[in-house]
Amino acid sequence: MDIQTLHAFEDNYIWLLRDGRRVVAVDPGDAAPVLHYLEEQHASLAAILLTHHHGDHTGGVADLLSRGPVPVFGPAGETIAGVTVPLRGGDSVPLPELQGNFQVMDVPGHTRGHIAYYGHGALFCGDTLFACGCGRLFEGTADQMWASLCKLAALPGDTLVYCAHEYTQSNIRFALAVESGNAALQMRAVRVAQMRAENRPTVPFTLAEELETNPFLRCGQAEVAASAERHSGGKLSAESKVFAALREWKNGFR
Repeated sequence: MDIQTLHAFEDNYIWLLRDGRRVVAVDPGDAAPVLHYLEEQHASLAAILLTHHHGDHTGGVADLLSRGPVPVFGPAGETIAGVTVPLRGGDSVPLPELQGNFQVMDVPGHTRGHIAYYGHGALFCGDTLFACGCGRLFEGTADQMWASLCKLAALPGDTLVYCAHEYTQSNIRFALAVESGNAALQMRAVRVAQMRAENRPTVPFTLAEELETNPFLRCGQAEVAASAERHSGGKLSAESKVFAALREWKNGFR
């Protein structure tokens, strides 16, 4: 399976999964880059996968469907116009065009009904997990997001993570404020700076790298917990509390 990167808006990614001339689009917030790709490559749209309801992930669906009906998979716990196959955690998404399927994971936090798709060694997680970061808590709770991140962290380390935004450099600045002594994070910062200077995407990335460098997945590490406690001004009794303090800190970090 070939995975193509499309850019949308200021920092969104739309992912296209392709096998031959059939294409599945993940979180097409804007139809224009998808339609341009299909025309240029003489390909056709086979299905749409949606992770959550925000407009920068769903805004292109109506225009894409106006060119011809295709299955639209999306979270059962959210109201999204155009979804024809509502999904919950544990469901399987058969994609015969790609000769395989994806497993659905419930990952609430950023939104209440957010889902992710895992299969073929790839994770499409929308706005739940970012490189060195995680999504804001617009609808869910810190406990929900922490549980969702723990689910994702349990996947194989060689999983390639395809998140929906290019936030890596700003996330690394925060991560270094939390865990300045992390050598792997320091090296990643140098590598990412070079990639962005060359206008190259930093996504996808491996889950193993996140476990080494993402403070939101490292709440059990002494330096991360100590930084969260200093910022919050008190003792944090559990990793979930460390996570909540980090997420609140990140909300106002500049």
